[in-house]
Amino acid sequence: MLITAVEPRRKSMCALFIDGEYVMNLDAQTLIENRFDVGREIDDEDLREIIALSNERRAKEKALWLISYRSHSKKELKDKLKRSYDEQSAQKAVDRMEELGLINDPDFAAQYAQKLVLGKKMSLRAAEYELYRKGIDKATAELVLSELDVDAQEQIIEFINKKYRNINDEKVRRRAVAALQRLGYGWDDIRQALESIEPLPD
Repeated sequence: MLITAVEPRRKSMCALFIDGEYVMNLDAQTLIENRFDVGREIDDEDLREIIALSNERRAKEKALWLISYRSHSKKELKDKLKRSYDEQSAQKAVDRMEELGLINDPDFAAQYAQKLVLGKKMSLRAAEYELYRKGIDKATAELVLSELDVDAQEQIIEFINKKYRNINDEKVRRRAVAALQRLGYGWDDIRQALESIEPLPD
């Protein structure tokens, strides 16, 4: 097979033409570094290798872009990368980010747990489930949550005082209960908190 053209495309990509036929877009830097020049003869193994190298480079670039906006767990980052790249390229990108110290599941778990529990007032049980969904293992999830000094009653009361000041109105109360249940609180905790709240001034 003969490389007959390499044409620049958007986003640092190049279109590769073999024997006069368009084959695919590949990462320009990968093509340059591996001397995929016009006139070079290649075989199927060469093509498979350059495709893999291009995908790995692009997956790493995408990973860097994603974590530049916010922290990710390893599972979350890999799942996002797999939407655009193959399993192997996604895994190599995640491994590289971990090697560089750019992703760290225990650190992510601690930050995310604080956001869920202290920020959103989510119950510890619901927060644990959300951590599992992000790929955090049970031991790590339990550890970071155990370090949060929170009381369910205080959490519920604070949430109500912030979001549902007119809690003595029946409709408002029903909405508050539904919201708290979505945050993972059981009825007993919700009922006790509601009973402890005195009427608030308008």
